[in-house]
Amino acid sequence: MTTAFDPIVLGAGNLANRLVMAPMTRSRAYGPGAEPTELMATYYAQRAGAGLIVTEGIQPSVVGQGYPDTPGLHSAGQVRAWRTVTDAVHHEGGTIYAQLMHTGRIGHPSLLPDGLEPVGPSAVTAKGQVFTHEGPKEFVTPTELTETEIRQTIADFAAAARNAIEAGFDGVELHGANGYLIHQFLAPNTNLRTDAWGGDTEGRIRFAVEVTEAVTEAIGADRVGLRISPGNQFNDIAEDHPDEVYLALLERLAGLDLAYLHLMEGPNRDLTPRLRKAWPGTFVLNPFTYPDVTGPDALALIEDGSADMIAFGSLFLANPDLPRRLAAGGPFNAADKATFYGGDHRGYTDYPALPA
Repeated sequence: MTTAFDPIVLGAGNLANRLVMAPMTRSRAYGPGAEPTELMATYYAQRAGAGLIVTEGIQPSVVGQGYPDTPGLHSAGQVRAWRTVTDAVHHEGGTIYAQLMHTGRIGHPSLLPDGLEPVGPSAVTAKGQVFTHEGPKEFVTPTELTETEIRQTIADFAAAARNAIEAGFDGVELHGANGYLIHQFLAPNTNLRTDAWGGDTEGRIRFAVEVTEAVTEAIGADRVGLRISPGNQFNDIAEDHPDEVYLALLERLAGLDLAYLHLMEGPNRDLTPRLRKAWPGTFVLNPFTYPDVTGPDALALIEDGSADMIAFGSLFLANPDLPRRLAAGGPFNAADKATFYGGDHRGYTDYPALPA
């Protein structure tokens, strides 16, 4: 029987276990350069016992930023700063992928320089607010991307992926979930286009497919993962019947031989085994456990074959040595949800030690 503590070959690398540290936005790249800091190197190195670390969302371009103080991978300074993080993780024996996250319509002009505006597949305003340095602000109507701008955005993803490899990352994860730009192209309430980038299923999956193809061409398919969240309503997404779109997406991507597919499961858990069956490669599952956090019970999903790897989020925040604790059956520190939801995900240094 396969367990979470067995090694696994993932793309171009060998992982010590099947436990994934899920991507979690932190907002710790202070300063105008949107560069990672020494604190971030400490934070990720503390968690290098994970089979795979997926970083917080990293914008592939200036206009891709939707939150304050999130890091980028589109400048030489950012590449140099990320090398400090990847070196620290590798020194501890870890594997780390950069999550490339273009937030699309989720953001605000005050977070962007030079008069830039948030963009999206269509000019549809998201309901709600985004946090800025001046406090919460209502989302604005995004600028609809032109065909030329779509092509440039795809090129930006590919360039950021190349930068990630130069910065020492073992691979990249494309963020196609949680209501950000790739997801916005997939969802019917945010993509109202009638051209080749919208309309029917083939049109709505096109952006996700072409971004993935461009990134695999840039750095190799064995260094690329994709995260999806069918039916996830976060960031004002509405996908009442996601089955057709996501099964079509997986069919188009199946032949690329990606490193993995990462499913952020939603309440429609009946779709999960269908996606698992449709995907020929490594299947990473972030199981739906709301309102609870993903806990030790999720390990059984590897043992019963529901997934090849399991992603843990907030439990990794409070337990940097989570793989050891899971193997020992605990004890576990409880994540401070007020801290977690505030984005204050500092590296822990005062957590209780495991028994010898």
